[in-house]
Amino acid sequence: MDFFLARQPIFNVNKRVFAYELLYRGATDTSIKTIGGSKATTSLLTSVFLTEGIDKISNSKPCFINFTRDLLVRGIPLTFSKSQIVVEVLEDVPPDPEVLVICEKLRKKGYIIALDDFVYDSSLDPLIALADIIKLDFRALSADEILKTMHRLSRFKLKFLAEKVETTDEFEKAAKLGFAYYQGFFFSKPELLTIKELTAVKLNLLHMLAELSREDWSVQQLTDIITKDVALTYKILRYLNSSYFYRLQKIESVVHAISYLGEKEIRRFAVLAIISEIAANKPEELINLAMTRARFCELLAEHSAAREFTKDIFILGLFSTLDAMLDMPMSAILEKLPLAKNLHDGLATRSGPYAVYLNMVLAYEHRQKKECLESLRLIGPLNRQVHELYLESVSYAQQLLRAAPG
Repeated sequence: MDFFLARQPIFNVNKRVFAYELLYRGATDTSIKTIGGSKATTSLLTSVFLTEGIDKISNSKPCFINFTRDLLVRGIPLTFSKSQIVVEVLEDVPPDPEVLVICEKLRKKGYIIALDDFVYDSSLDPLIALADIIKLDFRALSADEILKTMHRLSRFKLKFLAEKVETTDEFEKAAKLGFAYYQGFFFSKPELLTIKELTAVKLNLLHMLAELSREDWSVQQLTDIITKDVALTYKILRYLNSSYFYRLQKIESVVHAISYLGEKEIRRFAVLAIISEIAANKPEELINLAMTRARFCELLAEHSAAREFTKDIFILGLFSTLDAMLDMPMSAILEKLPLAKNLHDGLATRSGPYAVYLNMVLAYEHRQKKECLESLRLIGPLNRQVHELYLESVSYAQQLLRAAPG
């Protein structure tokens, strides 16, 4: 039986990742309403903490975990390190004596407590007094309602988290209102949907991406592409000579690097380096998202009937964030980035034979269960569980980003 496990980054005002929220979205034949919140959280904790290892998905950041009343009063949060989790108390948990006792115990031991989907009621005051973070739905509440709530709670020592922040404009409005943390996909969308001219540097980087995305190149062509860019050559050699590889013999040329790491991995690192340069003024999480999408797309193809097209489907996932990186419509970018038809169609109109893989990844990312199931039906049988492929993708992106030099 498969289930959907997703994570969503939580940013600070500088657009750096403060934490991740881990979310269970039910098995393929069930829903959270069917199995209950306690079972959902237990399944998530078992998978992430006991099976996969928390660092594999959290990148050593704390994880917001939803806790029901039942799990709270049983003391389940205390079985995990206070540095690993933020105890997120669900909105339907009443501030009864047993809940207040466990929350006070958690607070004294140094756990961070967050109140989810918060709507103020004076009966919540004893629980608010024990909390550290209040989560407000930025889309469900008006600016006046948010300010009134913040004013009512000003006597408590609290920080506020804006949920469902989906655009840069919403992020800026939330920042002006005084939120400390922000959750949503604002970071992965273009800031300006207007046609603008690319700088010569970024245009050159796009041309390099196009070259590296082709299938019909030789080792010599790959070498030529990389060596044409001094900075890229330096990054690759520095990468391979870093302590990450524990090499005794120094690698001194691109040819040596390709023979050591292989064409596929060298090409991937070169693409990552170029993507990182394109997104230099964007949150690092956007690069992380691009690499996670790319690997997730690739793994879905690899474990389905499309395994011979994994290279293209990897590129499809990787390029899906270019509009956010360049703050341009995807159609304008594709005019400058000549790609094979299947890749072009997948990015431009989410059509063609590859599109289902990207659609699946995006639906999973946004926790859209119905769309996930429809995409899985179109993809066909997988020989691995989806949440395992997702966790592997997250781990892949984090390891690659940690190993790669800046």
